[in-house]
Amino acid sequence: MLHPNLKDAAVQNDPHTTLVTETAPIANDTHGGRAKCLQRLVRLHLPVPHTVALSFDAVARIGKGNLPDVQAVVGQFPAGTLLCVRPSSQDPDWGGPGAVLNIGINDTRFEALCKTIGEKPAAALYTRFVQAYAVGVARLDPDMFDDVKGDGRLALQASLSAYEAETEEEFPQDPATQLAAVLRSMARAWDGTSARLLRQAKGAPADAGLGLVVQQMVFGVGTGQCGAGVLQLVDSDTGLPQITGRYLSQSQGRDALEGDAAALYLTCDPRGPSFEELVPEAFAELTAHASLMRQRLRAEMQVEFVIEDGKLHILDGVRVSRSSRASVRIAVALADDGIISREEALMRVQPRTLTELLHRQVDPRVKRDRIGRGIPASPGAATGKIVFNATEAQASAARGEPCILVRRETSPEDIRGMHAAQAVITERGGITSHAAVIGRGMGLPCVVGASNMHLNMAKRTITAPDGRVFTTGDEITVDGTKGEILAGAAAMQEAALDDTFTRLMEWAQDCADIGIRANADTPADAQTARNFNAHGIGLCRTEHMFFDPGRLTVMREMIFAATGEDRRAVLERLLPMQRDDFTQLFRIMQGQPVCIRLFDPPLHEFLPADKAGQRELAEALGLPLSQVTRRIESMTEYNPMLGLRGVRLGVTVPEIYEMQARAIFEATIEASRDGEPVVPEIMIPLVSARREVEMVKASVDAIAAAVRSERDATFTYRLGVMVETPRAALRAAEIAPHCAFLSFGTNDLTQMTYGLSRDDAGRFMSDYVQQGVFPEDPFHVLDQDGVGELLQLGAERGRKAQPGITLSICGEHGGNPESIAFCRDAGFDYVSCSPFRVPVARLAAAQLAISHKIGGEDFI
Repeated sequence: MLHPNLKDAAVQNDPHTTLVTETAPIANDTHGGRAKCLQRLVRLHLPVPHTVALSFDAVARIGKGNLPDVQAVVGQFPAGTLLCVRPSSQDPDWGGPGAVLNIGINDTRFEALCKTIGEKPAAALYTRFVQAYAVGVARLDPDMFDDVKGDGRLALQASLSAYEAETEEEFPQDPATQLAAVLRSMARAWDGTSARLLRQAKGAPADAGLGLVVQQMVFGVGTGQCGAGVLQLVDSDTGLPQITGRYLSQSQGRDALEGDAAALYLTCDPRGPSFEELVPEAFAELTAHASLMRQRLRAEMQVEFVIEDGKLHILDGVRVSRSSRASVRIAVALADDGIISREEALMRVQPRTLTELLHRQVDPRVKRDRIGRGIPASPGAATGKIVFNATEAQASAARGEPCILVRRETSPEDIRGMHAAQAVITERGGITSHAAVIGRGMGLPCVVGASNMHLNMAKRTITAPDGRVFTTGDEITVDGTKGEILAGAAAMQEAALDDTFTRLMEWAQDCADIGIRANADTPADAQTARNFNAHGIGLCRTEHMFFDPGRLTVMREMIFAATGEDRRAVLERLLPMQRDDFTQLFRIMQGQPVCIRLFDPPLHEFLPADKAGQRELAEALGLPLSQVTRRIESMTEYNPMLGLRGVRLGVTVPEIYEMQARAIFEATIEASRDGEPVVPEIMIPLVSARREVEMVKASVDAIAAAVRSERDATFTYRLGVMVETPRAALRAAEIAPHCAFLSFGTNDLTQMTYGLSRDDAGRFMSDYVQQGVFPEDPFHVLDQDGVGELLQLGAERGRKAQPGITLSICGEHGGNPESIAFCRDAGFDYVSCSPFRVPVARLAAAQLAISHKIGGEDFI
């Protein structure tokens, strides 16, 4: 226990080198999490050894060469005490330099210990420190100790001799000198480039501070029952209650976790001897302490302990490391037990970790045989045989063989292949490329921009960076969460959508104050959205409905029609298909809004690019191949994403929008017969001018009037605009009076604002981010300064012109916590994202509302 040394008040009077007592001025943001946790353990009157905490400021000064009064620090401990130094960062996930044990041992102390604990244990302590000091402090090569054999006095002497031979000086004997060198080394290690990059990758700010704790050593070696171990009350992988850990006799620190065959189980176990059987009194005391820590520290803790001659000592308590699955279970269990509130349980789960619960994942414990790497575009993992086109994927699925679709890049005509495949890999593309967006919407694992693998479509091979060649039928695994492609079939962990997850989502629903809708194009997408309790569909991309083989030929026939009347005649055959699509969506989402975007892509995307496909089309249409080829060539555009698409098609080829509007209204009547009245939302894409909206609105209103008259039915609908061009955002004041809603399509808006192709930016975006040109990939994280300013301008001007207008975003940014925070602050009504990102968005929205309620910073 703590016993302040009254002879020396230097530490007590220095706020930067503080003796850890119940009332000492120690805080997480000045001394770090470990120091604060140790103070809490002291307040619980647990058997914690003497400890002195060094503040962030003290360690920063040490790194610059300004040491505190080290002799005064040593003087806080009983004479002859050995010490250890451990890092204490503000967040334990940020890491820190490794602990150094047995500081203060020297020749004199070694001889004294030989008489009390025995020569062999004493020599082990001294040898361990000499080697740790040489490698960690003196920065010597650890290979210098390869020739040190055995243990005891001979091993110690060999280690000392190796040190002296390498440094040409004797091993330091003064405890204060040893401690000063250790403190200086750990402070400088924290400021090293590699350490800084590692912790920044884990979310630490660039100027994150490090504290250090100097603690009295308790020997886990010696006479009687001695040893060290760790214990926790839950399983780190599952989060279920289970006492886990290890204990190793005659050991120190965390040696028990290093795979020593002599390590004991903690509880009685048929596989071998246990700590519970060996020292039952200490085991009972330890589990009681762990339960108290859980209750009073309000967290699942891993307890590091030492047994010295049968007596228990608590060295440390750290938050249990946990998988994403375990983090949800632990948070909910703590709330169920009344230890934390439901709101705090929500705040303790990082939104992005939910992604791993929603999909199968590669088992993190297995060895990975990586053959390629790209951008992790859609999370989850799947194994299957390689196929190189949609037809092969469909054939593979028909045989019941899982397959992986590999393409240079995908286009809308690959949709059917994506539906048949277990995962998708593309050589090109970025986070908002076609494959990425569709993959996320379908919950399909996807890796894009895998350019380090060479794809030969003619030979139908993939060549890995190490030269291995894979071809059609070879089995591979796609890890869309990490952006990796693995050889063979990797072991998997199944999705974890259990009752605990459901309850956490229910709590989030009660707290969130911004709506969360889903982007859903098919009945399956809509059902997923409904299962995740989305507040409706915020974007239904109707063009994806036309790539079904039974519809694609009809669509192509419409494209080749010479007159408006001919086009209407062909579209009459598509009308019942579209009506059935919408009826299914409305019935699944009964009572929830469904926002349907009218046809958007350029028509050439529905036409075959290869000669074989063109020949098949000519046969299907009964036209000469030359005529088909000329027609396709005439529709080619230099920049089709800025060409004849979206509302421009609605104005120049109005028959498509007329058919879609009729299908929507007839489906509305049909779905409303056996359920709640449906109020569809119709969205006009790629608007730039008010007149475009006026023309489409007049046409849609006329169709609505005709359907009401023909069916003798009443219904209402809402018509709005998808704001995807900078001009639409800037001219929102003149567009808004004609709309019920403005939905900002941030994918295209980002593309047009930056002048970047979202399909090609992946080739250089990582370089731009690494060199600080962009802080983040703007297609992945909303650019709040540039694109965000357009959103704010559009929202302000639109709402001023039309006070009751509904505002939202429906791009892929809608699932990002940062984007949700921005939209919430800007007064948007909802965000819409891929169905499988709905839970992430709901949790993020709940955390934002809770943070606002308690006046804290947003938890992002």
